[in-house]
Amino acid sequence: MNDLKLYCDTQQLASLRDFLHNTLRQTGLNEIDIHQLILAVEEVCANMIIHSHSCDPETYINLRTQISEEEIVFEITDMGKGFNLLEYQEPEIAEVVKTKRKGGLGIMLVKKIMDKIEFESNGVKNTCRLIKGLNSK
Repeated sequence: MNDLKLYCDTQQLASLRDFLHNTLRQTGLNEIDIHQLILAVEEVCANMIIHSHSCDPETYINLRTQISEEEIVFEITDMGKGFNLLEYQEPEIAEVVKTKRKGGLGIMLVKKIMDKIEFESNGVKNTCRLIKGLNSK
């Protein structure tokens, strides 16, 4: 189990990527799978930093990674404005292209990369769990 306290400043995302790469190298996953997982976790963390915390470096999010033989669990907790990934409505790709809208596709990517996403909030603390089975593709 590895933990990272990440202050809500987008400059911290480089530290997040390094932490994840070092953690995931121990799993035996290939580089492509590692980079996909880093992309997914970074997307969720970046969204929390930007949207839930308005890039306030006085606040932070916590990331805990748990690796077992069966799966990797990324548990991201914070005290910001909660965003439930499970309630997110994916945009239509054709509409995004037509309107040349930037953004809005990251969560769709996270859902494609991860096998399971859980979200819970008690009104103060929000927890997002991203789960990837090690035997899935």
